[in-house]
Amino acid sequence: MTTFERDANTLGLPWPFTGREDELELVRRSLAAGRPGIVVTGTAGCGKTRLAAEAVRGTGCVHVAGTPETRDLPLAAFAPLLPDTVSLHRAVRLLSGTRLLMVDDAHLLDDVSAALVHHLAVHGRTRLLVVATDGAPVPGAVSRLWTGELLPRLALTPLPPEESARLLEAGAAGPLDPLTVDRLHRLSRGDLRLLRELLGALHAQGALTPHPDTGERAWRGPVPVTAAVRERTAPLLQRPCPDERETLDRLAFAEPLPLPADTFDLRILERLESDGLIETDDLPEGTHAARPAATAHAARPAHAVRLAHPLHGPVLRAAAGRLRAGRLARTPQERAHALESESAALEHRIAHADVRDLPAPVGEWLVAEGAPLPPGHAALRARFCRLRGRLREAGAWAREGLRSTPDDTACRRELALAAAQSGDVTTASEAAADQASQAWLAAARGDLTAALKALRDMSGDRDPYARYEAVRLGAPAEAAGRLPADGVLAAHARALAHGDAPALDRAARALEQRGFLLFAAEAHAQAARVHRAPGAARTSRTRAAALARRCQGARTPALSGLALGELTARQRQIVTLAAAGLSNREIAEQLTLSIRTVGNHLYGAYARLGAGDREALPWLVTDGRQPQPRSA
Repeated sequence: MTTFERDANTLGLPWPFTGREDELELVRRSLAAGRPGIVVTGTAGCGKTRLAAEAVRGTGCVHVAGTPETRDLPLAAFAPLLPDTVSLHRAVRLLSGTRLLMVDDAHLLDDVSAALVHHLAVHGRTRLLVVATDGAPVPGAVSRLWTGELLPRLALTPLPPEESARLLEAGAAGPLDPLTVDRLHRLSRGDLRLLRELLGALHAQGALTPHPDTGERAWRGPVPVTAAVRERTAPLLQRPCPDERETLDRLAFAEPLPLPADTFDLRILERLESDGLIETDDLPEGTHAARPAATAHAARPAHAVRLAHPLHGPVLRAAAGRLRAGRLARTPQERAHALESESAALEHRIAHADVRDLPAPVGEWLVAEGAPLPPGHAALRARFCRLRGRLREAGAWAREGLRSTPDDTACRRELALAAAQSGDVTTASEAAADQASQAWLAAARGDLTAALKALRDMSGDRDPYARYEAVRLGAPAEAAGRLPADGVLAAHARALAHGDAPALDRAARALEQRGFLLFAAEAHAQAARVHRAPGAARTSRTRAAALARRCQGARTPALSGLALGELTARQRQIVTLAAAGLSNREIAEQLTLSIRTVGNHLYGAYARLGAGDREALPWLVTDGRQPQPRSA
């Protein structure tokens, strides 16, 4: 197994604080004068300490921290602040004049230090910021801070994919390929320390190379086995039972595998599942588990078994020798059947209007290895991502398919649709392959009349998603009676046709529950324009903006209307093109206007939108808010 050791001299400066703006504001408000403070909890590596440090930066806060080595020494954490010998009562009096105290790793405090923190919270003279790790034993005096309601508690969840992308691009000082961002996010599972170490190792190895189509840096190849990776996979690599290790290795080279399987010892699987190393999943109806051709159409199993953590497979494969890898790896025929199974699962979800996240490791493994991806599977993955609102990922999957088959119509269509719905007119124009992509290209240019005409020209299309596009463009009558009556898409169409704002909000929530984040954002945005009560309109607008920010730069007519509703039709058209990156000259050529006329329209739009310059337009078009300057 090739390992990567990071030289101490290569350690970089801390990453800029990115993401968690809402949590940061909550912590800062909790530490304001007159407030008692707050407890922040979360899994190891999720960024608790970084968030807390950012919240108290520049405040003169006093810091203490628990450590494993001093957990049995009374008041060890507070030793720098107290005399050598001091009673608990005296310690409380000495520290009661401290205005703001941050206690990091509070789960590692000795009992007396924990009692001291609890007493300070009871006295209420010191504002407390207490940080503890979920899943670790916590002193009772610390846990009673929130169970006894002395302090509010903020439980941090893992950083979501869109925030991981922002953090990675800030740490990498440049844009990364969406599939690389997704891979790093999956491997780290919210552990920001692991995320940073992986990115640092890739930098040091020169493994981030420019993507030939986009220029974004991409990673294809094995996972660097860093010290943090070895630490997190030690329970996997150090299994004492050879049969258990053999089972894990088989899964690493061929997951998911069907259950029941004659070649598996179920008692071994039960032990591995009990230790959290494997998981079983229900197989979607209509699919079969990956298996050799001779048994591919045998009775369908009810479950499949896979490794529990995305990091486990790459590490086990890296640890296997060439002979072992050759024995365990799928044959090309078996891999093809596994990919067919994944495609069937994705098609089943799309057909049943359910695009929530679905494990599909085989296609991801092929991309990670830099192997050619069949264009049919690539187009399906792109469509699944696009329906989820993951537009940049959709474009990346389409490009993977075009890498081996440059003229594949389905991949070109998906690339064009993802680009057009992101406001990338140039890419959409180059890739447009059918009426659907032509319709969205027209919408991206601000010409909804032409977009709806293109949709009417494909009125014979029996795909409900193709019929639903008219609803997204604000013309539900075009889809009347042509959508499954009991589905979430039809509910959105009916609500919009009747101008029923509460029904639009309900439809948006139903769409979000099914994984259609972009469709949900658009439904909330349409509701915001229909609501009569200003408060209800603001709520819908806020929900639309929050969902849109999870859709990787989506810029569709429904979302643009949030910010551009006060503009004339021509101003909206020009601002949309300007936000997509076109110059005044390029806009003038497209719309057959003079450059001066384009400039005048933009100037008027700036005044109405409150935009200072052209740089603010992409944010305004997306969610109606200008980017706010952040303090250093």
